Amino acid sequence: MGRSFPDLSQLLKPSHVVIDVEVTSKKRLFEQIGLLFENHHQLSMSRVFEALFNRERLGSTGLGCGFALPHGRLKGIRETLAAFFRLKNEIPFDAPDGQPVRLIFVLLVPDHANEQHLRLLGEIAERFSDPELRQALLSVSRADLAYQLLIQSPNHAIG
Repeated sequence: MGRSFPDLSQLLKPSHVVIDVEVTSKKRLFEQIGLLFENHHQLSMSRVFEALFNRERLGSTGLGCGFALPHGRLKGIRETLAAFFRLKNEIPFDAPDGQPVRLIFVLLVPDHANEQHLRLLGEIAERFSDPELRQALLSVSRADLAYQLLIQSPNHAIG
């Protein structure tokens, strides 16, 4: 059997894929993420910001190769929420390789999530370890094309 990847089409909504976001720091990025979830899910921007920021204090969620996977637990949500941001310019993220990031995949998980949450983080990190996927996401000109790249099976390229 090949690798098991999460079905991102179940997790990620097209409206949660945003490209060429202009931010200058992690803090500003987390504010933008908070705004997205406030606008689409009526979650308080400050609660989302706090969940992401508190997790970041434990250690950077920058994974290297220009990619970060910020995540946090949030009381009161029933299912995992996801978003993808491509930044217009790289920002520092304290990644292990020292490289700034432009590709951000965000997960907000229910407070009680544990094993499933960890497995999902691992699968997404593995998916983004593919240099072809990262390059394609940096190259697309529209959010809907980025969404298609994200939800496609890693073994099938878009035609």
